[in-house]
Amino acid sequence: MSLTYWNYLKLDQILSQQQVQSDPPEHDETLFIIIHQVYELWFKLLLHEFDKIARNLANNDLFEAMATFKRARTVMKTLVSQLDILETMTPMSFSSFRDRLEAASGFQSSQFRELEFLLGYKRAERLADHEPGTPQHEAVKRRLHEPSVVDRFYEFLAHRGATIPEELRSRDLTLPTRPHPQIQEAILQLYRSEPQVTILFELMTDFDEGQQEWRYHHVKMVERTIGNKRGTGGSSGVEFLKQSLFKPVFPDLWAIRHKL
Repeated sequence: MSLTYWNYLKLDQILSQQQVQSDPPEHDETLFIIIHQVYELWFKLLLHEFDKIARNLANNDLFEAMATFKRARTVMKTLVSQLDILETMTPMSFSSFRDRLEAASGFQSSQFRELEFLLGYKRAERLADHEPGTPQHEAVKRRLHEPSVVDRFYEFLAHRGATIPEELRSRDLTLPTRPHPQIQEAILQLYRSEPQVTILFELMTDFDEGQQEWRYHHVKMVERTIGNKRGTGGSSGVEFLKQSLFKPVFPDLWAIRHKL
């Protein structure tokens, strides 16, 4: 069989995976499934791109890192816009099939948890969201123990002449990123001395703003749809999601804004 658009993209497999649980089928459940499947594809791409960014930063490859951050920010804009589509589903429409989801919940997305950990927002307790011994659990566990993009950013700064504090070079990789005044001073010096590097810093800040925008829009979408009901899977719903609001990936870039 010759390669065609259809079989190259394996559309037989992809387009057969939108299987609703409601009986008779509720119209909006198909929308709900497709949106979340598409999100998982975007998460897969973001993992792919940020693995590359980590390598670029570790290797002091400024221009490749800049190009890929620009792509990641564009993907994040798309993630935000997809929430507008999901918000066309009314609370009553969601309620019509919500009980069919049983214990399934978005907080069980192992790819999104991998992305959080890769970006430095690590919480070891979140491993419990994934069944031990499964590929998903192992993937999240591996990300927990690996250097984050922020750790690779420290390596990039060292390539550019910054002195990285010992407590950061030897830190526990399973802990979340914390701002550090010495890193902030190094960034300020580079803002003043290397104009090309400042473009990277602004792209990083732009992505960071985008991911915080997505989190906020996501929380408000969930609040609009289910109010203060508990989330599927037993989470606290909106309150659980609010815990991650306004947590930047690159806190040191935000800490210096008033000094620029």
